[in-house]
Amino acid sequence: MKSFLLTVALCGALCGTWPVVQEAQNIEEKDMELKYMENYYPDSSPIPVVRSRSINSIPTYKIKQMQKFLGLKVTGKLDPSTLKIISKPRCGVPDIGEFSIFPRSPTWGKKHLTYRILNYTPDMHPAAVNEAIERAWKIWSDVTPLTFTQVYNIPADIDISFVEGNHGDGFPFYGPGGQLAHAFSPEYGGDAHFDEAEFWSEDLKGTNLFLVAAHEFGHSLGLQHSNVQGSLMYPHYQPWDPRSFSLHTDDIVGIQYLYGSPEDSEGSSENNAIPTNIPTEAPSTDMCDPHLTFDAVTTLRRETVFFKDSFFWRKFPQKREIEKTPISAFWPVLSSGVDAAYENEDDDTVFLFKGKKYWAAKGSIIQPGFPKNIHHLGFPRTVKKIDAAAHDIYSKKTYFFSGNSYWRYDEAKHSMEKGYPRKITVDFPEIGPNVDAAFLDYESKFDIFTGSVTPAPWYVT
Repeated sequence: MKSFLLTVALCGALCGTWPVVQEAQNIEEKDMELKYMENYYPDSSPIPVVRSRSINSIPTYKIKQMQKFLGLKVTGKLDPSTLKIISKPRCGVPDIGEFSIFPRSPTWGKKHLTYRILNYTPDMHPAAVNEAIERAWKIWSDVTPLTFTQVYNIPADIDISFVEGNHGDGFPFYGPGGQLAHAFSPEYGGDAHFDEAEFWSEDLKGTNLFLVAAHEFGHSLGLQHSNVQGSLMYPHYQPWDPRSFSLHTDDIVGIQYLYGSPEDSEGSSENNAIPTNIPTEAPSTDMCDPHLTFDAVTTLRRETVFFKDSFFWRKFPQKREIEKTPISAFWPVLSSGVDAAYENEDDDTVFLFKGKKYWAAKGSIIQPGFPKNIHHLGFPRTVKKIDAAAHDIYSKKTYFFSGNSYWRYDEAKHSMEKGYPRKITVDFPEIGPNVDAAFLDYESKFDIFTGSVTPAPWYVT
């Protein structure tokens, strides 16, 4: 009887506190979601510290941005598959955006670098730590002209340390299972910090030091995160067998873009960013023409395409080379050139404009029913051609520029929005009255080309 009464009493106590426990767990989970977005997908207007305890506090477009980068199904919702991956351990460096510890990708101006281990984790023998760190550097030296030498008791190019919590760099760790480590870019010295709250190991019984160090040293050399799952520079920890690990092609292409291959005696010391499908500088036809202009710019299945007359230049993600291709090789009907272009990634369709007509293509295949007249989109009869077009993947709105005016088209409703056209000089006062080409990147930032002027950035509001 006493045992029965004790069981009832315990059950009553636990059941009585269950809603409180459940609410606390929900708040903790929502805090994790909000903190994840703030840390790794920073915005120009970040989520407030004091906020509603609701996943609706996270803008849908930011969730889509994260899902797209991580290779998840883009739903705009924190669905189970998304929650599963963001709960996994990862690197502490953000995946996108301008961020104070990693605003761009400069490189080291020399080939021979030194590193110093300031302290050792008690989880591993110091000799094992040295070996893991040395091997992590070696995977990068094997594919570049770089060399890495450990030094003792003298200043080094890169310092390595095991720290915990708030360790003085403004980017604290939060305990085991979250941020494993972070590293600074070459512009800020390349130092790497490993969270001592983790259990570091030589194998996979804990967090493998070699795998994490190899990833962080990629940052120390100037690499940003990659959205290619299976690459070392993917932001989340991937517990591969450390004995058989080798660099992914994506990692090799990225690091060799910065420093060249082992056969390159001089390497590269230019402060170039890793190539992405977002243009930061327009490629030139001969790399020397200061008066080069473009007819149109768009993405096409993760490439960036620059149109000029009867050719286009293809800039591939994580690849240095830019290919020049005749338009006729893809779209013979448009061999003389295009005026404007944009891609709707949701439909895997690129729209190409020439005069009063426009075409829809999936890859190189023009879709049935095209060309159509641009006036079917809602343009007034006074519009004779489209000068530039740019599509926002988050709002599903497309911006069209013609003459000194621009329009905004709602792709979901298939109609022009009210209140347009508007004057370009009113909303883009530094651009001038005309636009040659336009592009919207994954941060909803316009790159606007006007004449041979460097693209001007404007954020969509």
